[in-house]
Amino acid sequence: MNSGISGILIVDKPAGISSAKVVARVKALLKAKKAGHTGTLDPFATGVLICCMNRATKLARFFLRGNKKYEAVLHLGIETDTQDLTGNVTRVCNPGKFSEKTIQSVFKRYEGALTQAPPVYSALKYKGIPLYKLARSDKPVQKPARKISIIDLKIRDIQLPTICFEVFCSAGTYVRTLCADIGAALGCGGHLKELRRIESSGFTIKQAITLEELKDLALTNQLSGRIISMSNALKNFPEHTADHMLEQKIKHGQILTKNDIVSGTEDPTEGFMKIVDAEKQLIAVLKHAGNRDKYDYVCVLNN
Repeated sequence: MNSGISGILIVDKPAGISSAKVVARVKALLKAKKAGHTGTLDPFATGVLICCMNRATKLARFFLRGNKKYEAVLHLGIETDTQDLTGNVTRVCNPGKFSEKTIQSVFKRYEGALTQAPPVYSALKYKGIPLYKLARSDKPVQKPARKISIIDLKIRDIQLPTICFEVFCSAGTYVRTLCADIGAALGCGGHLKELRRIESSGFTIKQAITLEELKDLALTNQLSGRIISMSNALKNFPEHTADHMLEQKIKHGQILTKNDIVSGTEDPTEGFMKIVDAEKQLIAVLKHAGNRDKYDYVCVLNN
């Protein structure tokens, strides 16, 4: 595999390994110079991990705030300090026999725009220190509640004390906190027992490759078909094919106006726009403010 290849690889992260270690394995197998991911999964969690390689690391910002979809299992009657199965048990309660109607009613409360207090065991930082490190040192810090959105919340199976559900939510949503909140609302407490991310920023688990498959394909030089090009990764961005003059302007960082991008009396597109060459290779991402004649550079990839 060419160490200079740039693109996106969707990995099906296994349980028992950190997201950072998955990226390190991808980087080593592909002999990439640079690699990074666009949203951490806890070590016990599995599923979609977006890995950006080489120049594609510049695109990570476009996937960090994308919506996520998860399959999860809530275990009622047991609370933990981390709100998931990895923590110390802090409370045990007989969950009883809730009716399906009662459970559905409580789940319904957590759809839509909400505020959610991030868990004290999280990778968020306080004065540069991750919250989980402070919590482990008996100095927990509770961050203020943040606005989130639960776009869709569906119960898939109820086998008390566990409830299997699927949640489609905004970035920044903690599914383990959602589980703890639902358990508290039911009066018996609860924690997140299993978590699998099946979609992130429009990339789905069907596009994902396991580390074992990755290793096999890398050894046989057959990985190119699984690499998503930088242009295709930004599938929802409007596209403009640059001529030679525009390519040179971008290469040298010259000011770009709507006359460089559109012709005639067309209005320039507001928001992000991807610029590709004749071979559909991404060379830049621009942004237009709408009330100005100029495009701003977001990132340049042809230099």
